Amino acid sequence: MTYSKDSAVSQTSASVLKCSVNSSADIGLSSVNLLHRELLGVVMTFSTLVLLLVFFSAGVHADDSQFTPEYQFPQAKPFTLNDAQGNEWSLAEHAGKPVVIHFWATWCPYCKKLQPGLERLRLANLDSDLEMIAISFNEDKGAEPAEVLKSRGMGMNTLIEGDSVADLYGVTGTPTTVFINRAGQLVWLTRISDPDSPKLDQAIEFLLSE
Repeated sequence: MTYSKDSAVSQTSASVLKCSVNSSADIGLSSVNLLHRELLGVVMTFSTLVLLLVFFSAGVHADDSQFTPEYQFPQAKPFTLNDAQGNEWSLAEHAGKPVVIHFWATWCPYCKKLQPGLERLRLANLDSDLEMIAISFNEDKGAEPAEVLKSRGMGMNTLIEGDSVADLYGVTGTPTTVFINRAGQLVWLTRISDPDSPKLDQAIEFLLSE
């Protein structure tokens, strides 16, 4: 689940599609016999099922099924940001390492919910070359992201004023977590907020297995 101060509920177009289908089905039905009507219904039902299959297949491929060697992952876009102490952090300087980027905000309750799960994964892989970094963005005036993470018992460092990087990666809500492999490819972008989600463990295992 994501959380955004300006989130809005999208309206479905299902009713429009239904009206369109019904209108098409009504045209000329008075001039055909019962057999033709039944045949038309079968054709329409089959077409709908095909469209639904294509839709859901595309959705799964874009998220849950990306952990496959056949998928051509896009390259992660380079960026440079500073932390609260003014230290510079660059993605390019961590080339060749798997990187997890946690986009978050201090006011986001779902970020707070997710963070213990990320910290658990970070601590479990201290002996590996895994890099985990947080990026704070869309913050309220006067926010202190580094102090907030520290107060929550989080050991990962956070970069600040990351709105430009969020835009670069198409991040619109929090939390959003990005997984980048050793080849610098973006293998998964997720808005999971469940700290115990097995998908997070699977993503880390995938990064470290390459």
